[in-house]
Parts: sequence; C-alpha cells; structure tokens
Amino acid sequence: MTNLTSLLSLIAPAFVQGLTLGLGLIIAIGAQNAFVLRQGLRREHVAAVVLFCASADALLIGAGVFGMAQALGERPHIARLLALAGAVFLASYGWQALRRARQPGTLQAGAKDSLPSLTAALAQAAAFTLLNPHVYLDTVLLVGSIGAQQATPLRPWFIAGASIASLFWFTLLGFGARWLAPWFARPRAWQLLDGFVGVTMCVLAALLVRQVLTGV
Repeated sequence: MTNLTSLLSLIAPAFVQGLTLGLGLIIAIGAQNAFVLRQGLRREHVAAVVLFCASADALLIGAGVFGMAQALGERPHIARLLALAGAVFLASYGWQALRRARQPGTLQAGAKDSLPSLTAALAQAAAFTLLNPHVYLDTVLLVGSIGAQQATPLRPWFIAGASIASLFWFTLLGFGARWLAPWFARPRAWQLLDGFVGVTMCVLAALLVRQVLTGV
C-alpha cells in the first residue's frame, strides 16, 4: 500500500498537468468543436467522429512530447527557453480567455446539410483536425515542449492526461450535444467557461515558470 501511494504521488502531478492543459487548450469556440457538436445534434457517425478526433489528438500529443524530449534531451538551456516561451503563451492564452469572458460568444452547430457517409464524415473530421495549424502549435509544440519537461517515466502519464482531456471533451460534445447545444447557445455559459479556462492557464503558466526557476 505504501509503494502504491508513493507511485500515485509521483504520477498524479504529471497526469493532472496534462489533463488540465489539454482541457484548457481544447475548450474553445472553434470549427472542430462546432463540427463535432453538429454531428451529435444530427446523430451522424458520432462515435466514429469522436474517436477520430480524440485519437488524432493523442497521436499528435505523443509525437510532440517524445519528439521534443528527444530533440531537447541534450540541450537543457533550449528546453528551459521553450518552457518559458510556453509559460508566456499560456499566460497570454489565459489573458485572452479572461478577456473573452467579458464579451462572450456562442457556439453554433453549423449548417443543416447532412453528410452522406461515414467516409465523408471522417474526411471532414480529418480536415478540421489536421489542416488546422493551431492543432500542431497546441499539441506538438506547446504540449510537447511542456510534456518534455517531465521525467522520462512520467511522460506517458502526462500524455494520458492530455489525451483523456480530448476524449472527454469530444465525447461530451458529441454524445451530450442535444443537452449541451442550448447551454452553449447562452453567452453566460461561455463567459463562465472562458473564465475557468483563463484562470487555469494562468496558474499553469505560473507553475511552469516555477518549475524552470527551481528545477522541480
């Protein structure tokens, strides 16, 4: 029991950091979220679309973490600079979210045209996921550089946390669409959500700066 407790105390921070970072980055008004919501509202290939989007995020996050870790393994000074750059980005992202909370928007389900096949649905999901440069900035560069700061045995847990965040959010959007759509149509809901995201990102930025300065 003592060994299990010690193990959990080691992996929990990495997992939680990945989870909160993933949620903070993915929860935003965007084309991909609107597409998943639309599929849920129309009940068209929801499971396949959710699984594709979550799997793509997991693969990109894993590639980013291990790729960045390998590239920066012998360059700790560059790793620290990237970590600080990531902290600046997170702080900026958090500030923008807090500003959006003052002028909230809404998430619309999109056009009412239906997709004729599973292939077409997955092709559109791939376009929203893989043709968006922000996806690579978020998953490969930002999450990758932050995950690379973790000790080698803890990196899979960081990846797991960030990947579960994606799976949770897409599942919530896709399968909870009929309940979520009226809620997301309210500016007040996005105001609260953006406020939460803003605070979370600013806290993560502060923790990342502390990690760089103290080496823990």
